[in-house]
Formats: sequence, C-alpha cells, structure tokens
Amino acid sequence: MNQTESSPVIADEENPGSVTDADTPWVVLVWNDPINLMSYVVHVLQKLFGYSSDKATLLMLDVHHKGRAVVSNGNREKAELDVFKLHEFGLWATMQKDV
Repeated sequence: MNQTESSPVIADEENPGSVTDADTPWVVLVWNDPINLMSYVVHVLQKLFGYSSDKATLLMLDVHHKGRAVVSNGNREKAELDVFKLHEFGLWATMQKDV
C-alpha cells in the first residue's frame, strides 16, 4: 500500500457495536412488596414523576397484579437517580437496559 491509499474508516453510526453504555436506554421497574399500601405507591409515583392520578393508579395496578411496572426510562444516570429516589420512599425498585 502506498502513502496515497488509505483504509476505509468506519464511522460510529456504521458500527452497531459502538453504542456506549451512556447512550443505551434504561428502564426503572417498581416491584410489588407486602409492605406499602397501594394508595402510597400511587402517591409516590405522582410526587416523583408528576403522573396524573389515573396514570399512577394504572402503574400501581400493574405492580399489584403483574408484580412489577416500568415507571420511568432514560439514560443510565437518570435511571440510577430515579431508583435512588424510589428507595428513599421505601419502594423496591431496580433498573435494567431497555430491551
């Protein structure tokens, strides 16, 4: 190969494996527990995320009947903060990469 030839350059958008961890969407899950009242879970979801009473109630019912519900999503830093806030209110919350 001579000096004027160059190898092709692959840009990040052409390489699907180049998505950084910070760019990966995350979801925050609230899990059912035997301690917190359903009305309290609705209150916390409204207070932390600004959900309407109807939206917070639907999420709480998912937690109650299905065992969990996705209550927020975003980048990793936002998900970590949301999990921390939910823990401060005594709810069982985890985060995972969005599928």
